[in-house]
Amino acid sequence: MSELEFIPPAKPIIGDDERAAVDRVMRSGMVAQGPEVAAFEQEFGAHMVAGRECVAVSSGTAGLHLGLLAAGIGPGDEVLVPSFTFAATGNSVALTGATPVFVDIEPDTFAMDPAAAAAAITERTAGIMPVHLYGHPFDAPAFQKLAADRGVQLFEDAAQAHGASLDGAKVGTFGSFAMFSLYPTKNMTSGEGGMVSCADADVARNVRLLRNQGMEKQYANEVVGFNNRMTDIHAAIGRVQLGKVDAWTAQRQANAAFLDAGLAGVAGVVVPPVREGAVHVYHQYTIRLDGATGAERDAVVAALKAEHQVGSGVYYPIPNHRLASLEHFAPGLELPETERAAREVISLPVHPSLTPEHLDRIVAAVAAVVGAGA
Repeated sequence: MSELEFIPPAKPIIGDDERAAVDRVMRSGMVAQGPEVAAFEQEFGAHMVAGRECVAVSSGTAGLHLGLLAAGIGPGDEVLVPSFTFAATGNSVALTGATPVFVDIEPDTFAMDPAAAAAAITERTAGIMPVHLYGHPFDAPAFQKLAADRGVQLFEDAAQAHGASLDGAKVGTFGSFAMFSLYPTKNMTSGEGGMVSCADADVARNVRLLRNQGMEKQYANEVVGFNNRMTDIHAAIGRVQLGKVDAWTAQRQANAAFLDAGLAGVAGVVVPPVREGAVHVYHQYTIRLDGATGAERDAVVAALKAEHQVGSGVYYPIPNHRLASLEHFAPGLELPETERAAREVISLPVHPSLTPEHLDRIVAAVAAVVGAGA
């Protein structure tokens, strides 16, 4: 057995500040949705999305679901989504009663391809929901123009993109709503939760109603809603993390730059490009093994761990339109760039807890394993 320390692919950072914040809330006796949630919403909006109104919810998936409902999406509608992402994107559309329509991706950014989206629009299309995948912004200007030209809404799945931007504009400010996940492995966390950034007061009010059983005032239920509230305990954690995320992002970017330089000369490895004008926040540092089969890629993942104690992840090995839960929405659909990415990608550790020794070992391990053909 190797004596090397294992390098995990992700490592949530929870410290004394977060524990003290939880203690403070526990002592207050007000642990459900209360003043901490309200403060977190205001602070997140000011810091992340240029002052847009934000609504805290119980999870990222809840944020997508309620955002879509708040924007009027429902049965009979179609919403364009990428297939190369976590299933929550398509799930949230299906949960409204609408139909997710899966669209192919750009080969470089892994984000939805605007041209493919344009070709997929029908008379039933009500919205387009691309994903800022791995922390890199999608082509927002192209999608804003497409949505405006075709008379549909633009939504943002920003689950992985806290602090990313394009041409100086913050992710989360492009669509009718945007959702940020606050799951433990994201660039910042509240323990569990999500934040919905809203373009206008009507969408924000609808999300607030839907998260709280359809009411703003107790027992004055206006619509049929859910219990998708965030607790003050979770919000207190999120407020602490919000004060730290910029430094963590800078460390992720520095780690990514080191990996870019170290892996640039490794034959068969394609490092993640960054679009001109984009700020990538590297939720994941995702390389391609150009031309690899899924089995060859999986062998590299296994060898990195077994031989070098380097953890990695494959996000996402099964495209959404091939999942048993969603494939009935896309019978016979072929998405070649999506399927190629699903065979070729590996996400390497890039989190802020990496040491210089870790980074050296990651580069050496990839060079050795890929060079040896696993």
